[in-house]
Amino acid sequence: MTATQFTYLALGALAVLIAVGLLLFVGVRRGPKQVPGGSGTASVGARRPGDGQDQDGQSAPAGQGRTGAGDGPDGGDGAGSPTGGPATATLERPEAVAGRMIRLRARLAGSRNRLGQSLLGLLSRETIDADTWQEVEDTLLLADLGPGPAERIVASLRTQVAVLGTRDVEQVRALLRAELLRAVDPGLDRSLAVTRHEGPDGGRPAVVLVVGVNGTGKTTTVGKLARVLVAQDMDVVLGAADTFRAAAADQLTTWGERVGVPTIRSDREGGDPAAVAYDAVAAGIAAEVDVVLIDTAGRLQNKVGLMDELGKVKRVVEKHGPLDEVLLVIDATTGQNGLEQARVFSSVVQVTGIVLTKLDGTAKGGIVVAVQQALGVPVKLVGLGEGPDDLAPFDPEAFVDALISLD
Repeated sequence: MTATQFTYLALGALAVLIAVGLLLFVGVRRGPKQVPGGSGTASVGARRPGDGQDQDGQSAPAGQGRTGAGDGPDGGDGAGSPTGGPATATLERPEAVAGRMIRLRARLAGSRNRLGQSLLGLLSRETIDADTWQEVEDTLLLADLGPGPAERIVASLRTQVAVLGTRDVEQVRALLRAELLRAVDPGLDRSLAVTRHEGPDGGRPAVVLVVGVNGTGKTTTVGKLARVLVAQDMDVVLGAADTFRAAAADQLTTWGERVGVPTIRSDREGGDPAAVAYDAVAAGIAAEVDVVLIDTAGRLQNKVGLMDELGKVKRVVEKHGPLDEVLLVIDATTGQNGLEQARVFSSVVQVTGIVLTKLDGTAKGGIVVAVQQALGVPVKLVGLGEGPDDLAPFDPEAFVDALISLD
């Protein structure tokens, strides 16, 4: 090899080394690429109250760390710990309440049912005798209106039809609609008490306790209600006080993460529900949120011990202040059994509103009338499907129109 060739070879090797060095330098300066939701990416939760971390490195509401053992109320384990905040860079945007109302109203009106067809068929007969009126009452009872409301509606209709002597379907439909709407009572206050309490001490959030038996869709309702409130630009904290059902806390946490809402939950399965509920309200106070939603165990109404536990949850939460709402979730397809549930729950906690789930089939929809007249408690929310935004304020007129729809 000549001296000239050696020189060119040396210069080429030096150029390669310089290029590799530059590439390595640029790579170090830029750092590894972060994948949204991947390891090492910070949780993004624009609506999440507080950005602090507790001693275990878990995200926690500002000013609220994990409660130590023995710090819980009523001798509870104080095991409530905050989780939540999605691992993705983009949170879901819940549908606005006005938009879902339009959609749900259309779904209600389009629901096929036999009630409207049966009643209008009976009331438009050429001859309406005592047997016909008995059939009308039986039809209302099958729709779960209850004996009292059914009798009152039949008596009023019987008088009006006799006076007017009408058999015209549209006139009869108008009479029936007016009677059912009167029974549903559109004048009831169906607003949710979710306004934050301001005060010289810094104020506190509104607290909503959600109760109900297994299988009614209670935990799902809490998650959907959180979406309703987030859509209204409210800050929310969830309390997973259903510590007895496997995966209930995980389910609620997932609902919260999708919209950037933190969940306070027990550090261990089967923890003290009252302690978790207490910690959830404490976290909401510290983070100055608007609303705290507390999910409770789906306890059977005939289990005295479990009902006592629910009473304890209520007492412990009220150490922070009075409850603003106690919502009872009822599966509309259970009919009169749901009414019995309502009576038992109202004897333990003062129920302020009813949430009717699975109302997409209106055959048992008369439970709305029965439960309101039995307890004097309004139906405030209805669920009409399995979608995340299939929960909306109860609309009496849309509901009645669905009951007597001929579609």
